[in-house]
Amino acid sequence: MFRLMLAPMEGYTDAALRTLCFRHGADLTFTEMAHVESLLHGNRSSLSKVAAHDSTPVQIQLLTGRDDHLDRFVSGFKPFPGFEGFNLNLSCPSPDVIRKGKGAAMVKRAAKTGRLASIIRGHGYQVSLKLRLGTNAHEKAGKVYLNALGRVEADLYIVHAKTAAQGSVEPDDPSVYPECVEAASGRPVIANGGIDSAEKAEALREMGLAGAMIGRAALRDPAIFDALRNQLRLNIPPRPVPGIDELMREYAALHADLGGDQSHLENLLRVALRKADVSQV
Repeated sequence: MFRLMLAPMEGYTDAALRTLCFRHGADLTFTEMAHVESLLHGNRSSLSKVAAHDSTPVQIQLLTGRDDHLDRFVSGFKPFPGFEGFNLNLSCPSPDVIRKGKGAAMVKRAAKTGRLASIIRGHGYQVSLKLRLGTNAHEKAGKVYLNALGRVEADLYIVHAKTAAQGSVEPDDPSVYPECVEAASGRPVIANGGIDSAEKAEALREMGLAGAMIGRAALRDPAIFDALRNQLRLNIPPRPVPGIDELMREYAALHADLGGDQSHLENLLRVALRKADVSQV
């Protein structure tokens, strides 16, 4: 089954948006990135990102480079309805994060990433990786991302087909996907980046990808998941797809019910109502 997922996006993917997208066709959602060290220190903002709100299927995205810190956090974690595992962030392009050896800098550190994934699996939880093609064109040319796919035992691999050095407006490189599928040796690979049409999704399916993760296009239309599922004949019979005004009313009601930062509400309304540029999301 070809799965459609909501990408983690800082300042946007709160519980309300995750639930909205799940209601309208997303198979799985992801929290905003949470720093493990901040979680261990009880940072309220970070803890709010991983708190249970409802039973929407979700993976918690974690950023860390420390085995001991990850083990401390996961060992004390209490699963909740809808929790489907942890996602290790190997994709954050922030220069500050990369300088600390985290985010996209982890793509070339397959042994370290493997230990982190093993810690999570050792506690009985599923683990996925979200990775870029490396930090720069040199790492991409050296195909460091294939080491992560081939050497790290994970339940799911999400490949953002860009390097960390590439800006949001630069095109993704879908030509890497077939070799990613081969390197994963039968474990599911999900494509991420610039997926906004049934034609693109169908091309990915034909390459052997197990699904697509959608980010910016879901901010413009949170019901894009059902729209794509209808066109890909994943919804039998097709499901109705509401307009953006109806979706924003539903989101506002969810935000009020589930709670959340006012900035998330304002951010999504600006984008969905075409009042903000999402090229830098």
